[in-house]
Amino acid sequence: MSTIYKSASGEQQLRQRYQEALAAWPVPAEHLRIPTREGETFVVASGPKEAPPLVLLHGAGANTSMWLGDIATWSRHFRTYAVDLIGEPGLSAPSRPPLASDAYAQWLDDVLDGLEIATTAVVATSLGGWMALDHATRRPGRVTRLALLCPGGVGKQRMGLLFKALLLRPFGRRGMLRSARSATGLNTPQAAPVLDQVVLTFQQFKPRTEQLPVFSDDELRGLDIPLLLIAGTDDALFDSAGTARRIQDNVPNATVQLLPGVGHAIFGQTDEVLAFLRK
Repeated sequence: MSTIYKSASGEQQLRQRYQEALAAWPVPAEHLRIPTREGETFVVASGPKEAPPLVLLHGAGANTSMWLGDIATWSRHFRTYAVDLIGEPGLSAPSRPPLASDAYAQWLDDVLDGLEIATTAVVATSLGGWMALDHATRRPGRVTRLALLCPGGVGKQRMGLLFKALLLRPFGRRGMLRSARSATGLNTPQAAPVLDQVVLTFQQFKPRTEQLPVFSDDELRGLDIPLLLIAGTDDALFDSAGTARRIQDNVPNATVQLLPGVGHAIFGQTDEVLAFLRK
């Protein structure tokens, strides 16, 4: 058992659920294992090999299965590489180097080099959005276009929800379900499978508690690439208004969209992101 899970049986349960999701991948795919300085990184590659590359970085407490609803569309136009972040409940190494370091940029260097990708567009969400921004600010020219869904590291991070989740934990699944609804903003019956996965994950997985470093205005001003930001006005984890304002003020080639009434979990933006990527 790795140290990011609460028990060996819990790790096995989550891995089994993930394997089921990978089996449901809607297009042909290759499963790649890329050696890096932080350990092995698992990548799901889809789409024509001759198409331009597109790297996908998921959020915390997730894995590449979060792209199941997008991949069939995006992989028609790109060679997509859905990367399991290290230290998260996927099939990559459990390594969690300090966020306030260049370790994640070096790790992504290793992943891109292992995939033989010189430059690429990136779509990323939440923690993955922070990692994408971190890499783009440290490696000018390697990221050509950046689509961010509710990224961390720009607007203020709200840690209160984490403490609320800890308080609700003694109430079992019911308490954790309440916490998951608060965190994601998902309250409809259609969202039940997503909420079920979130609850299962955090019953068995130890989330990061380290606060994400915030990018300075100067770091954001150095992004001279097209950038799309999509965030929900009701995001419980990050100050989306602050995120939007700082991106608009500092990134010259940015397009900003705030979705009214939407929380941290953002769905249904497949075509919007594709249109941006193909400009």
